[in-house]
Amino acid sequence: MPDPNGFLRYDRRLPARRPVPVRLLDWHEVYPQASDELIREQATRCMDCGVPFCHQGCPLGNRIPDWNDLVRTDTWDFAIEALHATNNFPEFTGRLCPAPCEAACVLAINGGQPVTIKQVEVEIINRAFERGTVVPSPTPTPSGRRVAVVGSGPAGLAAAQQLARAGHEVTVYERDDEPGGLLRYGIPDFKLEKQHIDRRLDQLRAEGVRFVTSCNVGVDVTADQLRAEYDAVVLAAGALAGRDTPETPGRTLKGVHLAMEHLVPANRVVAGKQETAEIDAAGRHVIIIGGGDTAADCLGVAHRQGAASVTQFDIYPLPPAERDESRDPWPTWPTILRNYPAHEEGGDRAFAVAVQEFVGDDEGNVRAVRIAEVTVAKKNGQRVVSPVPGTERELPADLVLLAIGFAGTEDGPLLDQLGLLRTPSGAIACGPDWQTDAPGVFVAGDMHRGASLVVWAIAEGRAAAAAVHAYLGGAGILPAPVEPADRPLVAR
Repeated sequence: MPDPNGFLRYDRRLPARRPVPVRLLDWHEVYPQASDELIREQATRCMDCGVPFCHQGCPLGNRIPDWNDLVRTDTWDFAIEALHATNNFPEFTGRLCPAPCEAACVLAINGGQPVTIKQVEVEIINRAFERGTVVPSPTPTPSGRRVAVVGSGPAGLAAAQQLARAGHEVTVYERDDEPGGLLRYGIPDFKLEKQHIDRRLDQLRAEGVRFVTSCNVGVDVTADQLRAEYDAVVLAAGALAGRDTPETPGRTLKGVHLAMEHLVPANRVVAGKQETAEIDAAGRHVIIIGGGDTAADCLGVAHRQGAASVTQFDIYPLPPAERDESRDPWPTWPTILRNYPAHEEGGDRAFAVAVQEFVGDDEGNVRAVRIAEVTVAKKNGQRVVSPVPGTERELPADLVLLAIGFAGTEDGPLLDQLGLLRTPSGAIACGPDWQTDAPGVFVAGDMHRGASLVVWAIAEGRAAAAAVHAYLGGAGILPAPVEPADRPLVAR
């Protein structure tokens, strides 16, 4: 039985990050492995609530109180079984998910300190790999059915693993030269070292999943070819169309780029795939526009590349440090100031400001940004940004990175060949069975939901796999943690 007084005896604690001067010299992960003592202490804070709202905060329905108590009692092998029962890739979620489960923790009521769920999760999987308890689970009985998965991000990999374990022959197609999707070249190593992807891919291969890389489906292989060769197709190609600001004067100047145009080459250099990055922040005055995860990734990369200065702009006002119960009541995901490890490494942040113009030199290079303080309001459901008169000023800028979100999945020949149209939000719609308007073609992850959290991608991959399994007449029922219309907890 869990310790009902654990949260009274122990305060919330996380392992100390690696010192800033040290970690700026390399690309290794910011967090070192935590001690057994610290993790058991933090797991002891979980009360195993009668109604564990952390389950509702997590779209995977992770059995959080179960594995917290197993860690508390030092039964790590059972803890990884409980964790893997709902989550194919806790090494990804434990490093990359912002942990909506923690926002929904009962200990977070009235500004309390939630259990360090995410940290306990990643330590369980770290120890499982160290102890050799993460092993392949190949199917004993092949079904004779074949499935193609387009895209090898977390949604595609989750769907592939679930279907392979159910007995289906699965082939994953990836446009890049290595599997992993956005995890591979979109996420810097200081957040996710690529060994975590590679050892999981080894498991999937041992379970029978085949990977075809450097293959742009719709170009190198057509949709008709896929549908002729496979009994079902799962689209999980992400939402990589970067949101732009073409109406801003000076947008076409050299040195103004979408964030992924900076991140991908930088990560490929770290991976040893290329010698230099086409866009390097070394010695430059860098402006990052945007306030989310991608902006923080750009910030950390710019620091490690040796930027002369980095300034990050957010169009919205400075959020509160703690949950505003009148706006975001527990257990919903709160709007608060989120400080990433990259922020403690340096740079400046400015809120309630927006770029009015990218200012160029005589050779067509960006040399500055003209900014103004702004107010943001909603009128008729539309966001209206209004500059505050008299607040304009210029800041030097040699490199500007637009990290203002994603506009859905990329348009291309694959969608045309399947006769699929993007929704107004840039996503691909589906029915309640995850099937698109093209018979036998299913969709999951960001390609269906729009840019979202890694935990939602895995949940949708698992759910779509369950639908495909049923469509193929597979025996039994696979777990389906979410439905296509599900959304995060909100206050109504």
